[in-house]
Amino acid sequence: MSFVPGLTLARRFHDEVVGPLLARRLPGLRYSAGLLDGGSELLGLDTPRSTDHDWGPRTQVFVDSAHDVAPVRAALDADLPARFLGWPTRYAGGPAVRLGTVHADGDRHGVSVDELGAWLRDRLGADPRAGMSVADWLATPTQRLAELTGGAVFHDGLDGALTAARAALAWYPDDVWRHVLASGWQRVAQAEHLAGRCAEVGDELGSRVVAAGLARDLMRLGLLLRRRWPPYAKWLGTVFATLPGAAPVVDGLAAALGPGEWAVREPGLVRALETVAGWTNDVALAPPVDPAARPFHGRPFLVLDAGRFVEALRAAITDPRLRDRPPIGAVDQYVDSVDVLTHPDRARRVAAAVVRPPGAA
Repeated sequence: MSFVPGLTLARRFHDEVVGPLLARRLPGLRYSAGLLDGGSELLGLDTPRSTDHDWGPRTQVFVDSAHDVAPVRAALDADLPARFLGWPTRYAGGPAVRLGTVHADGDRHGVSVDELGAWLRDRLGADPRAGMSVADWLATPTQRLAELTGGAVFHDGLDGALTAARAALAWYPDDVWRHVLASGWQRVAQAEHLAGRCAEVGDELGSRVVAAGLARDLMRLGLLLRRRWPPYAKWLGTVFATLPGAAPVVDGLAAALGPGEWAVREPGLVRALETVAGWTNDVALAPPVDPAARPFHGRPFLVLDAGRFVEALRAAITDPRLRDRPPIGAVDQYVDSVDVLTHPDRARRVAAAVVRPPGAA
């Protein structure tokens, strides 16, 4: 079997197999189809290595009534071919919504069927077609937003409902954007002076650990400033490197994490900080702030003094629901647990709890 990019394979699987099958078995069925549920292929980053698990001919089918789910599933269960372009369409093991090994034919196929609104609520915790509240935006990890707005729609026979849902998730409202950016810079402000201090007392490993955390925060900030939803850790660097003007940041962070003592590594971190600070000014969400680094008090190392960007962005917020909220941000800016971020109910409970007034039940 020759490798075919997963989105290409999925589109052909729908157009050549799933769509004709549904037209034949259930003429007049209103449905939408696409691939939006996760996987490297949604970002166009799958390779032959990806084919060893959770990969193969698959499609998501969405209907507008729960009553349509069972007959559509029955038609697919009965008539899907065993293989498509040489790849098995039925898999051994794994939940029905994702695939098991692609190397053995099994009893589960790669076409899921769901009522669209129920699937969106299960995936996000909200149906974006009804509008995303501030709380909805801040409780939704950017990986989920990258998946829903990435991937592809193959057919949208529900009066454009799937396309409308994706459009509603295209980007943050400006004040939510300001709040999330301010929260990202707050994280930088809390750590930017620590890499130099660690190195000053001889802890070069600790210095690199701090620098690595700053690198992650700066890459996420850079993606947000370029209106790209930051993906999870596996693809963060890959996607960041594709941004226009990313080279100085990539090179700077590589130097900051590279060999040598802090005096050799510090200029790379400073270059990355100043570049992303400049990008912040470029989006014009707040009055510009001087992006030049400066000494941290009387100590012999440089910082951006990122709190200045926090203050400018927060001062520009007009939405009363965000204006007085502390710069904590979206849930994946302060939670790093996969077992929270992949369960919308957990993520939403955590997001609600961190801004609950003291003493509230």
